[in-house]
Amino acid sequence: MRALKKFMVIAGLTALLIGLFGCGAAQPAAPAPTDTPVPPTTAAEQVEPAVPTTGSEKLKVIATYSILGDLAQNVGGDTIELRTLVGPGGDAHTFEPTPADGVALAEASLVFENGLEFETWLNDLYTASASKAVRVVVTEQIEPIKMAEGGHEHEEHAEHEEHGEHAAEAEHEEHEEHATEAEHEEHGEHAAEAEHEEHEEHAAEAEHEEHAEGDAHGHHHGEFDPHVWHDVSNVMRMVEAIRDGLVKADPAHAQTYQANAETYLAQLKELDAWVRQEVETLPAERRKLVTSHDTFSYFARAYGFDVVGSALPVSTEAADPSAKEIVELVERIKAVGVPAIFAENVANPDLMERIASEAGVVVAPTLYTDAVGEPGSEGDTYLKMIRYNVTTMVTALKS
Repeated sequence: MRALKKFMVIAGLTALLIGLFGCGAAQPAAPAPTDTPVPPTTAAEQVEPAVPTTGSEKLKVIATYSILGDLAQNVGGDTIELRTLVGPGGDAHTFEPTPADGVALAEASLVFENGLEFETWLNDLYTASASKAVRVVVTEQIEPIKMAEGGHEHEEHAEHEEHGEHAAEAEHEEHEEHATEAEHEEHGEHAAEAEHEEHEEHAAEAEHEEHAEGDAHGHHHGEFDPHVWHDVSNVMRMVEAIRDGLVKADPAHAQTYQANAETYLAQLKELDAWVRQEVETLPAERRKLVTSHDTFSYFARAYGFDVVGSALPVSTEAADPSAKEIVELVERIKAVGVPAIFAENVANPDLMERIASEAGVVVAPTLYTDAVGEPGSEGDTYLKMIRYNVTTMVTALKS
């Protein structure tokens, strides 16, 4: 179904682009899509200035998700025309682009993206749109956390055991089948054919299981955890990357971008100090998090928390946990004695309500994790969402 939707989006986008750019003698045809997308660039790399901005003309900028869009708006201000693909409350893990998104990408001069395989849909969209926009990955100067460091060693261990069990079962079955064939077949030719078919069958089954397992655990999202923004110091580096990207794309407004970034970086520095001050009011043994999906590894590393577990792995598009996995998480919650667990604004809270009920704890007010909140909410900017999240955590875990 996802493949069909993807095909329909790309087909619709192609038709729409042809309609927009292929009509009229005075208009040049849109460049044909290529099989290989233009690789993203870092903010530090030399970038040719984009379409110059003169008078009321603004630099057209794309941000892939709402948190990044908020950062870009703070740096670009009124000088840029910003479009955010995954808006407030939206989940970039499950996002499916529309033809209109492709048109916006085709018209943009600059694209800010998270990287770390957070936007798994972006390369296809970029290629289909035939965009010439410069792509800037804003996490290049951040030390990433490997998935195993983010609390999923137990999954890898479980996979290892499962593969071991499958291998043992396959070997046992293979020996039994070969013994039976040796007794009943007079010619080695039949045994060779049976063995060949068996190997092919096992290989197909193993490949199918591997792909299914990878999809269930979100492994296609890459080797590293992409949720860097929960550490405010990481966001300061992201803002610097945005500043540098804007300055190189639009040098005529360099002073504006630099001044805006300086002001915003000062606010972020103050926010980081506030977070540390608030966390200090919470005893170290109570700094333990259980969330809807595995999104707080960077926060935990920066501010001294322990991620006890999560209902889902690093991607919210993963399948719901099995009954066995829920039991294991409930047991961990009881063992460490956390008084509350946390739902998120990009995930269905029902699963966390069930886990909380079985563990005998409460579900704290919903956190803002992979997206800022809707306009007018308590987390409709990055600064507000971090203050809200930390206040909510400290209050709930003190209980």
